[in-house]
Amino acid sequence: MSKIEEIVLLGSTGSIGTQTLDVCRMHGIRPVAMSAGRNSALLEQQAREFMPKSVCIADESLYADLKARLSDTNIKILCGTDGLCELARIKADMTVNAVVGMVGLRPTLCALEAGNRVALANKETLVTGGELVKKLSKEKNLPIIPIDSEHSAIFQSLMGNEGNRIRKILLTASGGPFFGYTPAQLKKVTKEQALNHPNWNMGQKITIDSATMMNKGLELIEAVRLFDVVPDDIEVLIHRQSVLHSAVEYEDGSVIGQLGSADMRIPIQLALTYPKRLPSPARRLSLFDIGTLTFERADEETFICLACAKKAIATGGTACTVLNSANETAVSLFLNDKISFYRIGELVASALENVPSTDEVTLDTISEAECAAREYVLCHA
Repeated sequence: MSKIEEIVLLGSTGSIGTQTLDVCRMHGIRPVAMSAGRNSALLEQQAREFMPKSVCIADESLYADLKARLSDTNIKILCGTDGLCELARIKADMTVNAVVGMVGLRPTLCALEAGNRVALANKETLVTGGELVKKLSKEKNLPIIPIDSEHSAIFQSLMGNEGNRIRKILLTASGGPFFGYTPAQLKKVTKEQALNHPNWNMGQKITIDSATMMNKGLELIEAVRLFDVVPDDIEVLIHRQSVLHSAVEYEDGSVIGQLGSADMRIPIQLALTYPKRLPSPARRLSLFDIGTLTFERADEETFICLACAKKAIATGGTACTVLNSANETAVSLFLNDKISFYRIGELVASALENVPSTDEVTLDTISEAECAAREYVLCHA
């Protein structure tokens, strides 16, 4: 891969986006286009620092505000999903997709269609539209480089081992703030407790997904898509220290993994500089300070979202969209104090059981499954 000099950054104001900009500052990479969901004030600040050609605010109601904020510049102002897709089509060395939610699928396809390599932090792209994305990636001969720490670790563990047969992918999970809880205990947790992740600094939605273990379920589905394996080839390990970010076991019994500090700038930078490793703004790992690494099995009976994800990928088709959309809706209800924490998993499981899915995966069937799952959760909350 040639050196990355210009990128399109979708989701520049979120956790991954702001850390991507840290890497850009350190290595002189210019974002030629940037987007935000609702944070027009931070997007303005970023736009004035990097002076991209175009910016987009996903919330159309904030278009006028952003346009007024940047009226003294020549930056093109866009809005909505169509604006995100227009940004994704801008020719650059790479499109970094760091938006949250299913809104990330269409821009990923647009970036590939435009001939851009993709660095992907948007789980929903592969969960809901993995077949479409992988097919287009192969047709265009364009790589999709994962940014998630776990998938980056797997990607790194596979580097240099082309042609060697893997026996299992070891997908690590922190266990979130409620590791070891019983269902009865989970029914009493508060929003403040659920948003208090022990190791990682993430956005609210992903933090709640980590607490329910849905995050790991979505990552399992992603790994199936990214690395062309079956669900039984992946084993989830609870690793409380978040030092081993994931590993690969080969058929000779060797286990190769990637260790590092819990700092997303490491996988972000590798995606932008691959195959080179350059000095990083991330903090260094001291194994002496860590001392002990532990590994335990995931409790799928208590954390039912993980079991639901396994069921969805085994079912295939649009079942993964039903899973994802039901979860997005339930998490939103929880964050807005409409349902309890434990109710998230119950609603996801019920939607997966009752909302029909189809084996045919197209943008239309994905959209239909998304709407049906959202409506089901809202009606049964």
